[in-house]
Amino acid sequence: MDLLTFGRIASLLIVCLYLSKAESKHKSGRGRGSMWWGIAKVGEPNNISPISSSIMYMDPAIHSTLRRKQRRLVRDNPGVLGALVKGANLAISECQHQFRNRRWNCSTRNFLRGKNLFGKIVDRGCRETGFIYAITSAAVTHSVARACSEGSIESCTCDYSHQSRSPQTSAQAGSVAGVRDWEWGGCSDNIGFGFKFSREFVDTGERGRNLREKMNLHNNEAGRAHVQSEMRQECKCHGMSGSCTVKTCWMRLANFRVIGDNLKDRFDGASRVMMTNSIRPSGSANTIANVSPNAVGITTALSPNAVIPNNYDTDRMLNDEQPIKHHPNMASPNSLPNPHSISRNSIRGRQRQGKKNNRYHFQLKPLNPDHKPPGIKDIVYLEPSPSFCEKNLRLGIQGTHGRQCNDTSIGVDGCDLMCCGRGYRTQEVIVVERCACTFHWCCEVKCKLCRTKKTIHTCL
Repeated sequence: MDLLTFGRIASLLIVCLYLSKAESKHKSGRGRGSMWWGIAKVGEPNNISPISSSIMYMDPAIHSTLRRKQRRLVRDNPGVLGALVKGANLAISECQHQFRNRRWNCSTRNFLRGKNLFGKIVDRGCRETGFIYAITSAAVTHSVARACSEGSIESCTCDYSHQSRSPQTSAQAGSVAGVRDWEWGGCSDNIGFGFKFSREFVDTGERGRNLREKMNLHNNEAGRAHVQSEMRQECKCHGMSGSCTVKTCWMRLANFRVIGDNLKDRFDGASRVMMTNSIRPSGSANTIANVSPNAVGITTALSPNAVIPNNYDTDRMLNDEQPIKHHPNMASPNSLPNPHSISRNSIRGRQRQGKKNNRYHFQLKPLNPDHKPPGIKDIVYLEPSPSFCEKNLRLGIQGTHGRQCNDTSIGVDGCDLMCCGRGYRTQEVIVVERCACTFHWCCEVKCKLCRTKKTIHTCL
């Protein structure tokens, strides 16, 4: 072999090696913002060992599922790791509940450590992927906001911003004009911190450079918007003999089942979209009310439709140059003692902040021009879903063989649709259940064992 031929072969090998690396890098980046979902499987109690009240040891398996910025956020906000694990498991259980009677049942059975929790279906921009992103983002927001009010996270507390509002007056008959019959108090769930932390943590890796990443960002925002909009006021009466002379009220997160039901409704009416170059205007009808500025030291608009504050204002608020009123008997509730905490050093520099906020300034356009543009709470997708009827190892689809169905239903849980027309098997089984349970003082519950015959239908 002469020297010229050897040089040509070597050049060809170098080109092939470069292309293979580029292809592998492209594939690995398709789910770059979703690897943290695996924290739900590796974050078992034996993997999270508390060393002290302010330090938690992170198991290497957890460490490998997080990106560098996510690890920093966990390190700079002691106690948030437990909330993240709880949120990830909450998202999985709610997803599986909502889709328990669908062909795709949100299975995580084929999860392998270091791989995507929900399988390769998330590599496709279908509506199931959109729901996964929305429910996981909502679960993190919900879990972190609740953990703040429970005192589980050192860098945040309850949200006391409502207590600086003007007195609430009653318009009921017999009430004295200008005298309030209830006042803010108690410990409100810190939705502001939860929303901000979810943006910082969940949206890591989603830069909005292509249509798929914009789809992910939109669905993440939709999940957070549903959590915020379902905040409800709860009150407690104070007075002699149980009278309601004065009521103390606070803001409370809704049960996560309510949020899951709402997102499931949005899934059924999801919008297939494409992207346009227009920027969402301020003051849009879809804009959600701003999050409390007390929560994380910055007023953040929930809707990507709303214009984010300019770089100077954002940086000024992040550095706490603008005083915020707090409860007179409390220290600043969300002044984070850690200098590296999320509200102070998670974003460095005005230019970097501006670039980050720009990723939410986009308008998704419906594929069908006769449909209205998707709103902040809508779930969006790019391509139609697979049938999920047959097992597909390439996409991680389990298929519906062996799934139970309802032979009397004409809906999606009926045997005709669930079994994809393949037919089903009917059999009778004996089920042993506890029944006739009674409480005996003190403190025992005794039950009988009842045998019942049930008919089950299984897809062929």
